[in-house]
Amino acid sequence: MRYRVLMSVMGSVFLVATVARAEQLAALLTGYDESPSVSTTARGEFSATISDSGDAIVYRERFTELQAPITQSHIHIAQPGVNGSIVIFLCQTQTNPDPTGLAPECPQDGIVTGTITAANVIASASTQQLKAGDLAAVITAIRAGMAYANVHTTASPSGEVRGQIRVISK
Repeated sequence: MRYRVLMSVMGSVFLVATVARAEQLAALLTGYDESPSVSTTARGEFSATISDSGDAIVYRERFTELQAPITQSHIHIAQPGVNGSIVIFLCQTQTNPDPTGLAPECPQDGIVTGTITAANVIASASTQQLKAGDLAAVITAIRAGMAYANVHTTASPSGEVRGQIRVISK
């Protein structure tokens, strides 16, 4: 809990509790948001909450009707319509393991949940200059609308469904 100090005219000090609100994030995942677009019946949603302290993101990702076996799901850094670097694994498979070893296993259809911390952040491509462990930089990119969730399959190795992550409430 955060406190704000208020001083009265008489010099007394009062501590008043202020409640910080966690930021809520969301993305709708479709094949049309892929670059290039993918014609698929698959769909999904990504939702998350950035902790008040900014040191964790609790997430839930749901996807259904994938056309082929899932290979992995990530958060990438890039603007809409542009492919960017992987910075966080949302789920992994034996074929495509998370280099941090922290992401849960991907279901073929359904829901994956987890908590992201600095330990989950992998270095981006050198052109994007995001360092491993820099969760603050990832959160900054998310707040700027420059991050997306992506689900990859064997039929669509670059991604079958994707959605730009947006802050929906503060």
